[in-house]
Amino acid sequence: MASFHMITTLLFLLTIMLGASNAQLSATFYAKTCPNVSTIVTNVLQQAQGNDIWIFPKIVRLHFHDCFVHGCDASLLLNGTDGEKTATPNLSTEGYEVIDDIKTALEKACPRVVSCADVLALAAQISVSLGGGPTWQVPFGRRDSLTAHHEGTGSIPTGHESLANIATLFKSVGLDSTDLVALSGVHTFGRARCAAFMDRLYNFNNITGKTDPTLNATYANTLKQRCPKGGDTRSLIDLDEQSSLKFDNKYFSNLQNQRGLLQTDQELFSTKGAETVAIVNRFASSQSQFFSSFAKAMIKMGNLNPLTGTNGEIRLDCKKVN
Repeated sequence: MASFHMITTLLFLLTIMLGASNAQLSATFYAKTCPNVSTIVTNVLQQAQGNDIWIFPKIVRLHFHDCFVHGCDASLLLNGTDGEKTATPNLSTEGYEVIDDIKTALEKACPRVVSCADVLALAAQISVSLGGGPTWQVPFGRRDSLTAHHEGTGSIPTGHESLANIATLFKSVGLDSTDLVALSGVHTFGRARCAAFMDRLYNFNNITGKTDPTLNATYANTLKQRCPKGGDTRSLIDLDEQSSLKFDNKYFSNLQNQRGLLQTDQELFSTKGAETVAIVNRFASSQSQFFSSFAKAMIKMGNLNPLTGTNGEIRLDCKKVN
């Protein structure tokens, strides 16, 4: 019996130790070591917005793309030909120089304290808030990866996914349908390249000349003028035609009116029988419910497989390991 109790106790302690990695994330992690971290990040972002009005959605996108590959560990930020930056899903990501500016400012104020992974999480939260969206307390304590994960970038959702595929992807990392719809709502601000949706205009389901029937006809014609066949596929189109510089719930009314720009967006509402339809309707009618759910989903996403404790490192330069 003694051996049984010993095994049971060891298993119990192991469970506590495994759970401790996430428990180490705390909103007060830098309260003593870098108490002005939020103010410093806010100041840099506000200055950056003076040079680039689109910087807020760009920063949030970096956090998304980092977290969906082996967790929120700033591996996306590492330079190198085999890094994540060079993978197809990340070729259109921007804002890295602003992250570098934030890190430089933090190193002056709090040397060797704030990780690049936490910089991404906090910068995303502040960008949403400065853009008119909700605010939330970011749990801190993430550490930075020692390697990039180029091979894992296939797990980053694209604008061409079916709802079934993207729901499965989100579920695999512990994010439910409400999280999926809420996080998709980040497309209330920002822009997308023509390449991200041109198949909906000219080659839907690989049928030459076919336009996605879930796309409002008038809106489709407008998009065809902005993204003509043979035109520059890098041209940028507002994700939310109503208020693409403001974080609000207009994205959801766009979906109700079949004016979602990306296929993954429109399928949240246009997939018959999907549980996401009711969630879209709820968020379209209540911005406060969207904001609340978005904040909760961002915290959940930000907690995906963080490196904590003595794992990883605190990079001095986000572009390279120490």
